Amino acid sequence: MTANALEMVGEVKSVVSSLWEGLGLPPLGRELRTKGSEEEEELPSWVNDRRGLLQATGANVKADAVVAKDGSGKYKTITEAIRDVPKKSNKTFVIYIKEGVYEEQVMVDKKTTYVMMIGDGPTKTKITARENFADGTSTFKTATVSVIGTNFIGKDLWFENSAGAAKHQAVALRVQSDMSIFYNCRMDGYQDTLYTHAHRQFYRDCTITGTIDFIFGNAAVVLQNCKIFVRKPLENQKCIVTAQGRTQKKEPTAIILQNCVISSDPDYFPVRHINKAYLGRPWKAYSRTIIMESQIDDLIQPEGWLPWMGNFALNTLFYSEFNNRGPGASTKDRVKWKGIKQITAKHALDFTPALFIRGNPWIKPTGVPYSSGMMNP
Repeated sequence: MTANALEMVGEVKSVVSSLWEGLGLPPLGRELRTKGSEEEEELPSWVNDRRGLLQATGANVKADAVVAKDGSGKYKTITEAIRDVPKKSNKTFVIYIKEGVYEEQVMVDKKTTYVMMIGDGPTKTKITARENFADGTSTFKTATVSVIGTNFIGKDLWFENSAGAAKHQAVALRVQSDMSIFYNCRMDGYQDTLYTHAHRQFYRDCTITGTIDFIFGNAAVVLQNCKIFVRKPLENQKCIVTAQGRTQKKEPTAIILQNCVISSDPDYFPVRHINKAYLGRPWKAYSRTIIMESQIDDLIQPEGWLPWMGNFALNTLFYSEFNNRGPGASTKDRVKWKGIKQITAKHALDFTPALFIRGNPWIKPTGVPYSSGMMNP
């Protein structure tokens, strides 16, 4: 994992302001409002092209390319359709992927920007592969789908790595696309399912499953209203939901779970007290994870968090839980590391999408369900 790159592609007036925005800070000369839900910003020029996109379905979206296994579209593979996307465009290119199982590794590269991939639903349009670490592929390259080009949108899709628990690291989806949105998608795997590698990312109403470190990376990412299910691991393995990879104290990155559900997959439920589960562990020295306004079921151990190795990062990490609910939400018996933080409601607001990933100008216009501030005040 590398540190978050400073390159942010968008409508900017100078290199300086581009770098400033890339750090997740307020635009130069502008102050943040005190309430994330009320923050207003000047809309980028490309917004009109994306208005209401996420209110469409595959059947009624105006697609630039149609992919279909049965031959009813122009393309039979997703990769073929992506090759025809205009490079470095700031006009949204919509790829409709019809119901079916697409067995391929898909790459949306750096020059392929403003792509929207929409399927027929997270149980109908599946993209699957089985690259994995055990068979000699580096974790980074195991991803079934990799998204790098900025302003990517994914809706109604199922991303899967089918390698299985015995193959260890096997990524279903790797994202390093700035201002990327995933809505009503499913990500299935075991170890390292969702690699939130870099830049600003927003996930809404998605389902993520896995066993070890299955939401990981060093992006500035908010998962809102998502369902997170722990699956049955190998014998004697523990389960860990997150492994955030911040390497520097001032990096504006974190994994934020807001109004999510953390629960057991049916196959894991009978062994949840044998193969114990934890909210996260520190992949890198300044690992930062905030879980707030979420339902935490009884699979999570009272200690809550797990060390990576020995005392590594226990004093420098930033882990916080705020206003959660459920039988696993009590912080009474949580670990007492120096890096475990108690935050106030005012501080928690800093980790909402409007403020933390400056989401209002690039998320709101798409029509995705979106809460810019606190959801359960």
